Amino acid sequence: MQTEGKRSSLSQIPTGIWILGFVSLLMDLSSEMIHSVLPMFMVTALGASAIEVGIIEGLAESTALMVKVLSGPLSDYLGRRKGLAVLGYGLAALSKPLFAIAPGIGTLLSARVLDRAGKGLRGAPRDALVADITPSLLRGAAYGLRQSLDTVGAFLGPLLAVGLMLLWANDFRVVFWIATIPAFAAVGLLIFGLQEPEPSRSHPRSNPIRRDSLLRLSQSYWWVVAVGALFTLARFSEAFLVLRALQAGIPVAFVPLVMVLMSLIYSLSAYPVGRLSDRMSHSLLLAMGLIVLIAADLVLAIGVHWLSVVLGVSLWGLHMGITQGLLAAMVANTAHADLRGTAFGLFNLTCGVAMLLASVVAGVLWDYAGASATFFVGMVFCVITLIGLICSPVHLKV
Repeated sequence: MQTEGKRSSLSQIPTGIWILGFVSLLMDLSSEMIHSVLPMFMVTALGASAIEVGIIEGLAESTALMVKVLSGPLSDYLGRRKGLAVLGYGLAALSKPLFAIAPGIGTLLSARVLDRAGKGLRGAPRDALVADITPSLLRGAAYGLRQSLDTVGAFLGPLLAVGLMLLWANDFRVVFWIATIPAFAAVGLLIFGLQEPEPSRSHPRSNPIRRDSLLRLSQSYWWVVAVGALFTLARFSEAFLVLRALQAGIPVAFVPLVMVLMSLIYSLSAYPVGRLSDRMSHSLLLAMGLIVLIAADLVLAIGVHWLSVVLGVSLWGLHMGITQGLLAAMVANTAHADLRGTAFGLFNLTCGVAMLLASVVAGVLWDYAGASATFFVGMVFCVITLIGLICSPVHLKV
């Protein structure tokens, strides 16, 4: 019965969600081939410190999140989202060759920021497009499925990177060149595979970031923004998971398997949790995700053996599977249809600032207080967020 229900739910999800999912899969395959070895490339080949890694990762990820504040409202104003998504995926694809030719930190930072700017440009329009083409009763499942397919790419990317590192004797640049292929394939699939629905004509075209438009965003929406920001402070860049694995004595060529494991668990959990979120309290599910992240931080803080890293990274992947699609569904459900792009943009602007702070602080703590302090501080932010969630007067249920 459960298997039949799952198949039925999958068959009801619109074709456009599958297209967006496979586009995400291809781009994440490309990106994670690079990102799974990039921290090691920066440290071992370019001589970067942990602080520099933290700054680069923080600037890159926060760029992605903050650009969404522009692309989201623009997609609301135009009533069209696909064009912005294509432009964003295109910028990310064009950034890939820069990693392969980067002679130093400056070029690498430019490539990383361009890549993440593309992610930011496509993110809010794509997330709003998911809600546009999906019935509200299937929205959690749709976000979970897209996130799950996205994470299949994040699983396969590091795995392919490991094979290429072994085949070409730890030649980082070969990995970077091959990563360009799926990136351009993703752009082609989006251009020729996705048919965007006609925009709604129920509202006249207007500036979505005017004061009167922003006042239409509900208290529940702003609560989701606040919780998301606190959550991001607790969840710094995954580059530090790679560095923790390197500390544990895992051979360089096999370190990307850490990201493979995280992404596998993330992918396997995202869709089932998405379906579950269509049936139960969002606040309760989010609390569960926080508890899992607390456990992950604790294990990574106190464990020095590679098995501890494996357990900690597994828990990290599970928390991602529980929370990321859920937060997207919460934003979509608390915003008006004509303001969804704006809602996702503002949400990610706030989270972008938090990501920059979290990654820079993580790098400083890593260099001056050690890896354990980095994860202990992350755990403290998790506990603060959990307390805020429990004490909040706003509790969301589908």
